[in-house]
Amino acid sequence: MATAPTVGFIYPDHAAEDDYPLAARILGVDLPVAHIYGTDLHAVPELLDLGSPEKLAGGATLLAGEKPDAVMWACTSGSFVYGPEGAKQQVDSLAQVTGVPTSSTSFAFVNALHVLGLTRIAVVASYPEDVATLFVEFLAAAGVDVLSVSSAGIETAAEVGLLGRERVEELAVRNDHPQAQALLIPDTAMRTMGVLGTLEQRLGKPVLTANQVTIWEGLRLAGHAAVQPSFGTLFEKGNSHGSD
Repeated sequence: MATAPTVGFIYPDHAAEDDYPLAARILGVDLPVAHIYGTDLHAVPELLDLGSPEKLAGGATLLAGEKPDAVMWACTSGSFVYGPEGAKQQVDSLAQVTGVPTSSTSFAFVNALHVLGLTRIAVVASYPEDVATLFVEFLAAAGVDVLSVSSAGIETAAEVGLLGRERVEELAVRNDHPQAQALLIPDTAMRTMGVLGTLEQRLGKPVLTANQVTIWEGLRLAGHAAVQPSFGTLFEKGNSHGSD
């Protein structure tokens, strides 16, 4: 039997990082989290600072003792804010430090959509509108058609982390688009791993959330396909493809 992989996550500040030990326990893998810190405002200058090479290299150093098979920058806004090319440079720079397959949440969303063959989506963002628009532009550059985007206008990650299960469900159900093939919820500060099955049942379509796609992408990069229906369509159909 193959040894379960270790995937390391660089996570900004504190909000919904307990999604990772929850997933690790259910999937039977090791998902250590290292924290980096900055102002947790959902604002462009602060996000650019949060995702800087220096901060991410510090996070990689904290994870080194775990000997990870792959590393993820577990922050959507702190990656897409750089734009597609800048986000690619961000990941490439981080990979030079980690020495293992490395990616970020923004690319995890794109890869998840690609693997599932989904191109028409709705976005339910917790961010202010200007930041949410940058995510839409990032997806559009990858050939994804965003049919609708809603912005909850929450200014800090800490506030997002306080959202309860009922509020997360409400945001998703109220802001879905009937023609969308999937619903995306792009904030790793929002707890979603425990609600994915309910959301997909209520909406009747795949739901992709930041912590979900980040964990999936990290395991994919580590060459591990973990099937877990309670974590949504991505952890059923998406993991039949393994790594590439």
